[in-house]
Amino acid sequence: MAGNGEYEHYEALVVGCGPGGAAAAARLADHGVETLVLERGVEAGSKNVSGGLIYGEESAPYTIDDLFDGFREEAAERPVTEYEIHNIAGNKVKSFPLTDLHEHDTDWCDAVLRRKMDSWLEARVHERTAETGGGVLTDVRVNGLLRENGKIVGVTCDELDPITADVVIAADGVNSELARDAGLMDWEEPDEWFQGVKAVVEMDPEVIADRFDVSEDEGVAHLFSGDLFEDVRGGGFLYTNEESVSIGTVFHLDSLVAEQAEPHELLDSLLTHPLLSQWLGEDYREREYSAKLVPDSKKVAHPSPYRGRLLLVGDAAGQMQAQGPIIKGMNHAVTAGALAADAFATTRSSPAVGAAGERYVDMLEQSGTMGKLRPRRYRATSVLAERDLVTRVVDGVLTSRVGRFAATNRLSRKLLERAYNSPFMVGMLPDTKTGYVTLPTVLGEELGRTIQWENEVEPPSLEERIGDLTYDTDVGNPHIELVDPSYEESGAAVSACPVSAEDFGGGCYRSEVVETNGSSERLVSLDTQPCVECGTCAIVADTEWEHPSGGKGVEFKQG
Repeated sequence: MAGNGEYEHYEALVVGCGPGGAAAAARLADHGVETLVLERGVEAGSKNVSGGLIYGEESAPYTIDDLFDGFREEAAERPVTEYEIHNIAGNKVKSFPLTDLHEHDTDWCDAVLRRKMDSWLEARVHERTAETGGGVLTDVRVNGLLRENGKIVGVTCDELDPITADVVIAADGVNSELARDAGLMDWEEPDEWFQGVKAVVEMDPEVIADRFDVSEDEGVAHLFSGDLFEDVRGGGFLYTNEESVSIGTVFHLDSLVAEQAEPHELLDSLLTHPLLSQWLGEDYREREYSAKLVPDSKKVAHPSPYRGRLLLVGDAAGQMQAQGPIIKGMNHAVTAGALAADAFATTRSSPAVGAAGERYVDMLEQSGTMGKLRPRRYRATSVLAERDLVTRVVDGVLTSRVGRFAATNRLSRKLLERAYNSPFMVGMLPDTKTGYVTLPTVLGEELGRTIQWENEVEPPSLEERIGDLTYDTDVGNPHIELVDPSYEESGAAVSACPVSAEDFGGGCYRSEVVETNGSSERLVSLDTQPCVECGTCAIVADTEWEHPSGGKGVEFKQG
């Protein structure tokens, strides 16, 4: 660290110590760059949530195990050795293996829990960055960019004086305040985002082995689509960990709002479906309930994720690949973080302020990362396929007698299974009800086997789920301000917020009818104490949203 004017100065600042930030910091240290990492949580992972699977792609220039020896043995859960998708119509289910899709361009794939993984990464990162004069500081919220003469020169923090740097790598997640401050990302359109909610469910390794028919070094991944989520566009997932299973749902945010669906109820629809009874018993116990926003990279992955000295990586840059059954984010964050570090190292002596950013953009493109995140074939098909009229016509044909036969005859079944396992086909799927609801329901109705098992799972109430979370409330300093409390402007948050509901008064958002001077008005109120910091309300309600101060707010123990 060298003094530079009135502020402390580092060669590199990395904001966030998730996989993208850890990869960036590790590579910077490898290049001998003096690097300081600032992490908002009490420990890396305490603010992070993922489904979550992390991939080692064969085509990627970097994978997490390239950068951190022992990662898979020490920080991951089970390797995924079996992958399947279930098309559900009532109690009927038609399943397809996704082995070919899962193994395409894949060296390995592991289930992970973010608190365990990220805290392990934090320790390794601190060791390596300390050797070059830096380290990791936790409990620090970076709240904005520091500018001099209009140019980005560093960051400002809640807990520390401003810090300057030659490069700032923002790996501060989907709710990145630095990306928004730089004008690179915004929260304007619900159709650009997914919302995921998850329950981590307690399960002994012996029980996992028996119920999923796996050994201790094997694991499974299951996806779910069809009518069990009504008309909401999205689906469910189940991943086996070492001593637990992760079960969750991921839906397009605009669809959640349009259907006025409540995320916790959609999760419960999955948990209580008869199909799940073979894996979940009456001994069901949740370790943790959590939620997060997920960027739809097809729409928001920034083609030039930099401004001056600021480089964005991972969710902060919209780098989350969610295309049908393909759900990959952490591996792309690792690639981006490492490439951002390399870009700075190779342009370190350049006097041009944007040299590292320009090099970073070139490296993302040349590595094939941007082609995965924003496939051109999707852009070509979505222009027509995502029009409401086209969707209605396609769904009408598909649900007709002729359409059902055409979709489910012997030849079509083979073609469908091949299409499910084709990265090319999956990469051009339009984001419509057809793929998420209509087609899976038809497949379930026409080809599915009837599930007659009785599901004995009794999910906790929303109140119980919130009560089991750990919070360090920043009393008197709420991190969200409700600007317009009218139901017209902010009412969508009452149902879309994962810890709120229309008939539940203990969550963040509530609505009530207020009588004033002989007239009535439906208004929304806000209590930020139960907030899980997903950011949903920043998009669907009229709010001023920011993260709590360092170490404050929710603390995830699983993630």
